[in-house]
Amino acid sequence: MRINLICIGKTDDKEIVSLIKYYLPRIPKHWNFELIEIPDIKNAKNLSSDQLKKEEAKLFHNQIDSSDLVILLDEKGKQFTSREFSEKIDFWMGSSVKKINILIGGAYGFSDEIYQRANEKISLSKMTFTHQMIRLFFVEQIYRAATILQGKPYHND
Repeated sequence: MRINLICIGKTDDKEIVSLIKYYLPRIPKHWNFELIEIPDIKNAKNLSSDQLKKEEAKLFHNQIDSSDLVILLDEKGKQFTSREFSEKIDFWMGSSVKKINILIGGAYGFSDEIYQRANEKISLSKMTFTHQMIRLFFVEQIYRAATILQGKPYHND
Protein backbone atom coordinates (compact mmCIF):
# COMPACT_ATOMS: atom_id res chain seq x y z
CA MET A 1 0.00 0.00 0.00
CA ARG A 2 1.05 3.57 -0.63
CA ILE A 3 0.04 6.61 1.42
CA ASN A 4 0.42 10.05 -0.16
CA LEU A 5 -0.09 13.36 1.60
CA ILE A 6 -0.81 15.77 -1.25
CA CYS A 7 -0.62 19.50 -0.51
CA ILE A 8 -0.95 22.73 -2.44
CA GLY A 9 2.21 24.84 -2.23
CA LYS A 10 5.51 24.44 -0.44
CA THR A 11 6.23 24.95 3.23
CA ASP A 12 8.43 28.01 3.66
CA ASP A 13 8.86 27.83 7.44
CA LYS A 14 12.25 26.19 8.09
CA GLU A 15 11.27 25.01 11.57
CA ILE A 16 8.18 23.22 10.27
CA VAL A 17 10.21 21.68 7.42
CA SER A 18 12.79 20.51 9.96
CA LEU A 19 10.14 18.88 12.15
CA ILE A 20 8.52 17.18 9.15
CA LYS A 21 11.94 15.83 8.18
CA TYR A 22 12.32 14.53 11.74
CA TYR A 23 9.21 12.32 11.41
CA LEU A 24 9.38 11.22 7.76
CA PRO A 25 12.24 8.69 8.12
CA ARG A 26 10.56 7.22 11.21
CA ILE A 27 7.47 6.15 9.27
CA PRO A 28 7.77 2.46 8.32
CA LYS A 29 9.20 1.99 4.82
CA HIS A 30 6.49 -0.54 3.90
CA TRP A 31 3.88 2.21 4.30
CA ASN A 32 5.42 3.89 1.23
CA PHE A 33 4.52 7.29 2.67
CA GLU A 34 5.24 10.31 0.49
CA LEU A 35 4.65 14.02 0.99
CA ILE A 36 3.77 15.53 -2.39
CA GLU A 37 3.80 19.31 -2.71
CA ILE A 38 1.95 20.62 -5.74
CA PRO A 39 3.20 24.05 -6.88
CA ASP A 40 0.97 27.02 -6.08
CA ILE A 41 -1.28 28.27 -8.87
CA LYS A 42 0.40 31.12 -10.73
CA ASN A 43 -1.41 34.47 -10.68
CA ALA A 44 -3.73 33.15 -7.96
CA LYS A 45 -4.36 36.72 -6.81
CA ASN A 46 -6.17 37.37 -10.09
CA LEU A 47 -8.61 34.48 -9.56
CA SER A 48 -11.78 34.29 -7.51
CA SER A 49 -11.83 31.69 -4.73
CA ASP A 50 -14.02 29.41 -6.87
CA GLN A 51 -11.70 29.73 -9.87
CA LEU A 52 -8.70 29.01 -7.65
CA LYS A 53 -10.31 25.90 -6.16
CA LYS A 54 -11.12 24.63 -9.68
CA GLU A 55 -7.52 25.15 -10.81
CA GLU A 56 -6.24 23.37 -7.69
CA ALA A 57 -8.71 20.53 -8.36
CA LYS A 58 -7.09 19.95 -11.76
CA LEU A 59 -3.70 19.61 -10.08
CA PHE A 60 -5.08 17.22 -7.46
CA HIS A 61 -6.70 15.09 -10.18
CA ASN A 62 -3.30 14.72 -11.87
CA GLN A 63 -2.11 12.91 -8.73
CA ILE A 64 -5.14 10.63 -8.29
CA ASP A 65 -5.96 7.38 -10.08
CA SER A 66 -9.54 6.17 -10.40
CA SER A 67 -8.99 3.27 -7.96
CA ASP A 68 -7.34 5.41 -5.26
CA LEU A 69 -8.91 6.10 -1.90
CA VAL A 70 -9.19 9.89 -1.47
CA ILE A 71 -9.33 11.38 2.01
CA LEU A 72 -9.76 15.12 2.53
CA LEU A 73 -8.38 16.88 5.56
CA ASP A 74 -11.37 19.13 6.08
CA GLU A 75 -12.86 21.07 8.97
CA LYS A 76 -16.21 19.31 8.39
CA GLY A 77 -14.65 15.86 8.52
CA LYS A 78 -14.86 13.21 11.20
CA GLN A 79 -12.52 13.53 14.16
CA PHE A 80 -10.59 10.55 15.49
CA THR A 81 -8.44 9.86 18.50
CA SER A 82 -4.91 8.79 17.59
CA ARG A 83 -5.76 5.20 18.45
CA GLU A 84 -8.94 5.31 16.31
CA PHE A 85 -6.93 6.80 13.44
CA SER A 86 -4.34 4.01 13.71
CA GLU A 87 -7.20 1.47 13.56
CA LYS A 88 -8.47 3.23 10.43
CA ILE A 89 -5.07 2.90 8.78
CA ASP A 90 -4.89 -0.75 9.85
CA PHE A 91 -8.32 -1.30 8.25
CA TRP A 92 -7.19 0.33 4.99
CA MET A 93 -4.03 -1.80 4.96
CA GLY A 94 -6.12 -4.93 5.37
CA SER A 95 -8.45 -3.98 2.54
CA SER A 96 -7.72 -4.05 -1.17
CA VAL A 97 -6.73 -0.36 -1.27
CA LYS A 98 -3.46 0.09 -3.13
CA LYS A 99 -3.08 3.84 -2.72
CA ILE A 100 -4.47 6.35 -0.26
CA ASN A 101 -4.27 10.02 -1.17
CA ILE A 102 -4.79 12.41 1.72
CA LEU A 103 -5.39 15.93 0.44
CA ILE A 104 -4.72 19.27 2.09
CA GLY A 105 -6.47 21.98 0.12
CA GLY A 106 -5.46 25.55 -0.49
CA ALA A 107 -6.51 28.60 1.49
CA TYR A 108 -10.13 28.32 0.34
CA GLY A 109 -10.52 24.57 0.74
CA PHE A 110 -11.65 22.22 -2.00
CA SER A 111 -13.83 22.53 -5.09
CA ASP A 112 -17.18 20.74 -5.26
CA GLU A 113 -15.59 18.34 -7.74
CA ILE A 114 -12.98 17.27 -5.17
CA TYR A 115 -15.64 16.89 -2.48
CA GLN A 116 -17.58 14.61 -4.83
CA ARG A 117 -14.48 12.51 -5.58
CA ALA A 118 -13.56 12.10 -1.90
CA ASN A 119 -14.23 8.83 -0.14
CA GLU A 120 -13.94 10.36 3.35
CA LYS A 121 -13.25 13.59 5.20
CA ILE A 122 -11.12 13.77 8.33
CA SER A 123 -10.77 16.76 10.65
CA LEU A 124 -7.68 17.09 12.81
CA SER A 125 -9.37 19.70 15.01
CA LYS A 126 -12.28 22.08 15.24
CA MET A 127 -9.66 24.83 15.30
CA THR A 128 -8.12 26.34 12.18
CA PHE A 129 -4.38 25.91 11.55
CA THR A 130 -2.09 27.00 8.74
CA HIS A 131 -1.68 24.56 5.88
CA GLN A 132 1.99 24.23 6.82
CA MET A 133 1.18 23.25 10.41
CA ILE A 134 -1.41 20.71 9.26
CA ARG A 135 1.30 18.95 7.23
CA LEU A 136 3.44 18.61 10.33
CA PHE A 137 0.53 17.51 12.52
CA PHE A 138 -0.57 14.91 10.00
CA VAL A 139 2.91 13.50 9.41
CA GLU A 140 3.31 13.18 13.18
CA GLN A 141 -0.05 11.37 13.40
CA ILE A 142 1.04 8.95 10.68
CA TYR A 143 4.18 8.21 12.70
CA ARG A 144 2.11 7.91 15.89
CA ALA A 145 -0.29 5.48 14.16
CA ALA A 146 2.68 3.36 13.11
CA THR A 147 4.01 3.19 16.66
CA ILE A 148 0.55 2.30 18.01
CA LEU A 149 0.15 -0.51 15.47
CA GLN A 150 3.67 -1.78 16.21
CA GLY A 151 3.11 -1.64 19.97
CA LYS A 152 6.00 0.78 20.48
CA PRO A 153 6.02 3.06 23.55
CA TYR A 154 5.45 6.45 21.87
CA HIS A 155 1.73 6.97 22.38
CA ASN A 156 0.23 7.20 25.86
CA ASP A 157 -3.50 6.79 26.40
